Order: sequence, then C-alpha cells, then structure tokens
Amino acid sequence: MLKAGIQGRQEVMVTEDNSASALGSGLLEVFATPAMVALMEKTAWMSVAPYMNDGEGTVGTMLNIKHLAATPAGMIVWCESELKEVDGRRLVFHVEAFDESGKIGEGEHERFIVKNEKFMDKALAKKEK
Repeated sequence: MLKAGIQGRQEVMVTEDNSASALGSGLLEVFATPAMVALMEKTAWMSVAPYMNDGEGTVGTMLNIKHLAATPAGMIVWCESELKEVDGRRLVFHVEAFDESGKIGEGEHERFIVKNEKFMDKALAKKEK
C-alpha cells in the first residue's frame, strides 16, 4: 500500500552522453540539468513501482527543481527520493541529487497513478485527430 515515507535511490556515472553539451542544454562537459531531472523522475517512479497494481504505472506531471552545483564527467551522481504525500492518485516526492562532493540538486516532483492501457489509448488517439 502506498503511503508517505517510501524512499528510493538511483545512481549514474557522469559521461559525455549525459553532459550539457550532448543533451543540448549548454556547451559544457558537465552533468546536464535534463539528465539530473530524468534521474530524479526515475528514482521517484521506481520507488513506488512495486506498489502498483497490475496494469498501473505513474506519469510525471510537475517538477520544481534547483540545480545547485556542476558535476564533471567521471563522477558518480545519485538521487534520493521520499514520497511525502499521497492524495488519491496524486503522489508528491521530495528529491535530492548528490555527487561525491555534496548536494547538487533538490526539489519537488509530482506524479499521478494511471491505468497504462487507458493512458496510452488516449495519447495515441491524438494522432488520429
């Protein structure tokens, strides 16, 4: 059962592939903000995935994130998430990202529980309009 307090953790090595220059968010060879945000989303959804019923998943709907410090290639970045609020299908997480030198990002992330098939049917119907 979903309840506040569920925690998650994921990590990634900073490489050229997840750098600002590769992802188009800047010219520098540092961990890109979009890569940090993706890691935060992954950490949150994976933390609650075991609690989903068959055919259910979660989708991200809101991010309020600060990228506090740069991380060069070759360092490990990890994210920690905590489910702070469950309001029906709405899930609110606190997320923080770190490298070996300290905190590099933090914020709030909101997700909604969806029925996967219904969600995809609605999304694919947009192509037929």
